[in-house]
Amino acid sequence: MKRLSIVAILLLAACTKEQAPVISSVIPRPPPDNPTPTGIAYLCEGRKEVTVVYARNRASVTFGDKTWRMEYQPSAAGFRYVDAGNEWTGQDDLASLRDNASARPVAFNCRPTRRLT
Repeated sequence: MKRLSIVAILLLAACTKEQAPVISSVIPRPPPDNPTPTGIAYLCEGRKEVTVVYARNRASVTFGDKTWRMEYQPSAAGFRYVDAGNEWTGQDDLASLRDNASARPVAFNCRPTRRLT
């Protein structure tokens, strides 16, 4: 059996990379002070869905048949929106909806899946 040369292996690797480009679709969260409402649907652990409309330092967070109107709170890392009983918090493209009274997650490992508006 003949051994492949290093050049042949490199050429084969280059062809493979060109044939299968990596495409990532990132759905960025708008800046907190953005005046234009921007809706994003998130898919969470257990196939739960959370929808959020961001606008003017506020977020309307809907899970099931409940909607919470939350205010933006500056955070050292990531983002945080809160109301009297819940918080929508996360970093980059990972978020969680938590009940502040029990500190338990209502929906967690939420990732953006599509824009709504």
